[in-house]
Amino acid sequence: MPRKVAAVPRKLPSQARSAVTVDAVMRATARILVKRGYQATTTNHIAEAAGVSVGSLYQYFPNKEAIVAALLDRHLEEGQEFLRQGTANALGQPLEQAARGLIEGLLAAHRVDPDLHRVFAEELPRIATFERIHKLEQETLALVRAYIEVRLPELAKKRKVDVVAFVIVHAVEAVTHGAVLFRRDLLEDPAFVDEVARLVVRYAE
Repeated sequence: MPRKVAAVPRKLPSQARSAVTVDAVMRATARILVKRGYQATTTNHIAEAAGVSVGSLYQYFPNKEAIVAALLDRHLEEGQEFLRQGTANALGQPLEQAARGLIEGLLAAHRVDPDLHRVFAEELPRIATFERIHKLEQETLALVRAYIEVRLPELAKKRKVDVVAFVIVHAVEAVTHGAVLFRRDLLEDPAFVDEVARLVVRYAE
């Protein structure tokens, strides 16, 4: 049976100097992950790239897994903030405009260090920290469900709102994720937004 490893920090930085050290470790980890991949990355590589001793690194993180989990948490929160901004006004918008807000928010989220996002997509099963992702997914699903119930009452009467919301969110996430992995240029292409919005609108209608 595989050995379980701690994937949480030893302690949180309480002083400005400590916060700078942790930030340097996190930034270095992002660079090393993109360069080497998860398996080949070590705490020695991270400490060297961050300009700190391995001992200093271990004051805050017990192992590589904990650093990567903390970095993933930061990356997801940065991306989710773009999504929140992109969908903040959705409840007051017609379907096509609201769909574009959701899509543009997801695209902005995926433009946050797409190389690092690719590494997370490939290595995430080894990190084994899905709670944060599930929480963010639930936030997005709640927004889409609320939109359907408020703005599309006829649809809500005929179809299962939870299922419709799930399909919309994961369909948009899937094509956006595919763009990160295979067609990075689409993240900046208005035609991509048009096509994904058409997919959502036609499905909802």
